Amino acid sequence: MAQPRLVVIGNGMVGQKFLEQLVTEGLHRLYQVTVLCAEPRPAYDRVHLTEFFSGRSSEALSLVPEGFFGRHGIELRLSEGAARIDRQSRTVLTEKGATLGYDKLVLATGSYPFVPPLPGRERPGCLVYRTIEDMQAIMEAGRDAEVGVVIGGGLLGLEAAKALRDIGLQTHVVECAPRLMAVQVDDSGGALLRRKIEQLGVSVHTGKSTTEITDGEFYRHALNFACGAHLEADVVVFSAGIRPQDGLAREADLAVGERGGIVIDDHCRTSDPDIYAIGECALWGGRIYGLVAPGYAMARAAASHLQHLHDARAAVPFTGADMSTKLKLMGVDVASFGDAHASTPGACCYRYEDERKQIYKKLVVSEDGRRLLGGVLVGDAREYHRLLQMLLNDMTLPEAPEQLILPVAEGAAAQLDVNALPGDATLCHCQNVSKGSICQAIAQGHGDLAAIKACTGAATGCGSCASLVRTLLDSSADMRQSAEKVA
Repeated sequence: MAQPRLVVIGNGMVGQKFLEQLVTEGLHRLYQVTVLCAEPRPAYDRVHLTEFFSGRSSEALSLVPEGFFGRHGIELRLSEGAARIDRQSRTVLTEKGATLGYDKLVLATGSYPFVPPLPGRERPGCLVYRTIEDMQAIMEAGRDAEVGVVIGGGLLGLEAAKALRDIGLQTHVVECAPRLMAVQVDDSGGALLRRKIEQLGVSVHTGKSTTEITDGEFYRHALNFACGAHLEADVVVFSAGIRPQDGLAREADLAVGERGGIVIDDHCRTSDPDIYAIGECALWGGRIYGLVAPGYAMARAAASHLQHLHDARAAVPFTGADMSTKLKLMGVDVASFGDAHASTPGACCYRYEDERKQIYKKLVVSEDGRRLLGGVLVGDAREYHRLLQMLLNDMTLPEAPEQLILPVAEGAAAQLDVNALPGDATLCHCQNVSKGSICQAIAQGHGDLAAIKACTGAATGCGSCASLVRTLLDSSADMRQSAEKVA
C-alpha cells in the first residue's frame, strides 16, 4: 500500500519547525512528505534578518541543517509555490504546473507586507522589507541613494530603519500613530524611544499620514502628507504591518476571518479537517499571532494531532500564546509584556523614569498589588526575563512591587531568582524548553551555553532566554564547588 502523502505549503521558520517535529516524532516515515517553497532557498532566520546588512550571509541565516531533507526523505521543491488547492480532488496545483495529490495538507504560508493603497506606491525604489530578496533589492537601491524613508514605526519599521542606516542612508521613519511602537509601548515609553532613536541620527515623524508618493524636487520621491507637509527621499520602504497569506484558503473556500486569517481550532485544523494552518496565516480565537514562538507552538500542535489521529484527546493542543517581546532596536533595549497598557479592570501602575540616563520602566499590577499583569521597559530591559517568568508563573509579588524596577532593589533579588521558578516553567518559549529540561541537561554534564543549546534547543531561537540559562549554569557550578569544599 502506498504511503499517504503530506504536502506542506511554505518553508519559512514555522514550516521548518513543523518538519522538525515530524522528524522528532518519526512521522516523516509514515508519510510521503512534499514541501512547496515559493522562495529560492529553504527556511532562514527572519528574526535576525537585519544582520544581512552588517555582512551576515544568507547561508549563515539558514535554519536548515545540512542534508536535512535528503537524510529524512522529505522532498523540497524550491521556487515552486502553490497556485491552487482543489479540495474535491484533494490536489494542489503548483506554480510550475505540477499536480500533487494529498491526504493531509499543511498551510504554512505566513504573511505578506501591507502596502497602503497610495498613489505612487509602485514607483521604482519603493520597496518592502520581508525576504532576503527584499534585502538585496534595498541594498541595490541604496547604492546610488542619499536619503531613505520607512513608512511604519512599529517593530518591523524600526528594523527596516536600522537597515537603511546600516547602508549609509540619511534615514527617516514616518508613522501615522502619535508614537512609535504603539502596540507595545505607552506614551511615555514611546516618547523616550523616539528621543533615543533620534539621537542615533534617525529622523522620526509621528502623526503623519502619507497620501501619495510623487516626483521629488531634490530627491527621487516626495511623500505628501495629509497635513500638507512633504518629505523627500531616494528609497521608500513600506513596513506598515503584515497581512495573513490566506489567498489559497479563500479560493479553496476554507473559513477565514472577517479581517483575514485562516480559521483554525485547537489542533490547528481548518474548516476542512484534513487541512491544517500554522503560523502567521492562521487565525485562532479571533487573533493572528505575528511572533515566532506562537507559530512554533502551532507547529507542535499540528504535528501532535497527526501523531494522535485516532485519539485526538492525547494530542497537545494550541491554546494561545504569550505575545511578550524583548528586542534591541538600533542598540536601544525595548520590552513589552502582558497587559502593557493596563487595560485590565482595577489595574494599577508603578512607573520609574530617569531622563538623564534615558530609562523608562512601568509595571502593571492587580488591584490588590499581589499579581503582575504586564509592563514596559525602554532603555534598560535587564529585568524582562525575570518579570516575564513572574507573570507567566503567577508568582506573588513582594510587598513593595516598585522594588522590581527601581535602580536599587535591595531584598528583591530573591524574589527574581530563576532558581525559585517551578521546574515546569518555560524558559525558552521559541523552542518550548522548560527549566526542568535545562536542569536535567546540566546534571548530565552539559556545562556551558553551547552544550545546552545543542542538547535542548534552548536559546537557539530569538536567543533572549540565554541569560536565564546562564544563571542556571552558574548556580549549578556554585553548588558543585560548595559540595567539593564540603567533601
